Amino acid sequence: MNITKIKDALFKQATIFQTGGFRPTEELGESWIGKVLWGKERGAETYSSNYDPIFTIFLNQLPYVPRELKRYQLITVYMDFNVFNNLNKDNLVSYFKINCYTHLDGLQKINKQSSKIKPFPLTPLIINNDAPSWEDSDSIAPDIENAITRLESDEGMEYYEDIVEKIYSTHKVGGYPSFTQSGVSFGEDYSFVFQISSDEKAQFNIVDSGSFYFFFNQEKQDWIVYCDFY
Repeated sequence: MNITKIKDALFKQATIFQTGGFRPTEELGESWIGKVLWGKERGAETYSSNYDPIFTIFLNQLPYVPRELKRYQLITVYMDFNVFNNLNKDNLVSYFKINCYTHLDGLQKINKQSSKIKPFPLTPLIINNDAPSWEDSDSIAPDIENAITRLESDEGMEYYEDIVEKIYSTHKVGGYPSFTQSGVSFGEDYSFVFQISSDEKAQFNIVDSGSFYFFFNQEKQDWIVYCDFY
């Protein structure tokens, strides 16, 4: 297996987001960091003040969405910032409220803004070359990992120089987690579906330029949230 074949086997599509860069309308369809603009009628989704509105993803407007999220049109995320005192836990989902909407009919404009994150609209961009970090070997199939190891040994190839074109450490739907420690795996039942990353423009830092990774069990409608950073 040569480098071209490894890339063909390894690369995945994903939607990444560029923060800001256009004048927002705040209408249905805009994804945001630091703001949740749409939800059910007032009172139907009421959370304690600990939960801050941090993310809005309109999936129906994205150029790529993973299979596990195809039935949803909108996801909104609220976070308890006390999560930063508990990052040693394997699953941080208790510090998040994740709302998934299959239809947009009946949604109301609720315009909830984070008290800790500077809100910005997000511009979606499709990529076709998302690759996992080498440290996250659980995301690389054994045959591909063996082929990479052989090329490194026999031909002096370097994974990050010769195969990976870019690690996308940004807000992302689909593809691979941009960085997880070796050995971190939640099994085949929980698929990685999106990440919320440190964002300098939004003044949001996850420890050391890290990310929150969201894994979803489609059958159980259940989430695992994991945090990691370089």
